[in-house]
Amino acid sequence: MLNYRAHWEHIYSTKAPEYVGWYEPHLKTSLELIRHTGIGQEARIIDVGGGASTLADDLLDTGFKHITVLDLSSTALALARSRLGEWAGEVEWIASDIAHAPIPASYYDVWHDRAVFHFLITPQDRRTYVEVMHHALKPRAHIIIATFGPQAPPQCSGLEVVRYDAERLHAELGESLTLKEIRQELHVTPGGVKQEYMYCHFQMRE
Repeated sequence: MLNYRAHWEHIYSTKAPEYVGWYEPHLKTSLELIRHTGIGQEARIIDVGGGASTLADDLLDTGFKHITVLDLSSTALALARSRLGEWAGEVEWIASDIAHAPIPASYYDVWHDRAVFHFLITPQDRRTYVEVMHHALKPRAHIIIATFGPQAPPQCSGLEVVRYDAERLHAELGESLTLKEIRQELHVTPGGVKQEYMYCHFQMRE
């Protein structure tokens, strides 16, 4: 059985963040979708699988005050903390998988996930993810998830992925969510590989 933690620790221990396949200097689409939610700067945002990405940096620069970054790789989180320097103390860092993360109930206003959900290839792992997500979010909270789209490669970083269109993703996450916005993005990796990303913004119903 694949040890996912060891896999991601190896990735982040052997490659600088700007050379991993999903790297972008700024997650512009994610930031735009977070802005479109209309939340205020006191809102609580969790970046699931945030790793060493710069989303936390940009959210802090925008004035958001309550940011959590969750990732399986302690190495990735250490890289992000090092980059932020003294600002790292403004972020809550959680090194854990989704199933065992110490996430309080009805706590977050925004759940952001760029390229974690599509690695969940078993129905049970996807059900666990959805259960934790619903547990963590307030009523009327926002969910922004980016996965590989239907035309993307079937693997990422040597792992199999599940590719989604908006309808399939909505079905996985549950009909209790309202689909607010869809974005498609052609991401080009540092190695020149083209990957179709599909972003969906959902909102929890009461």
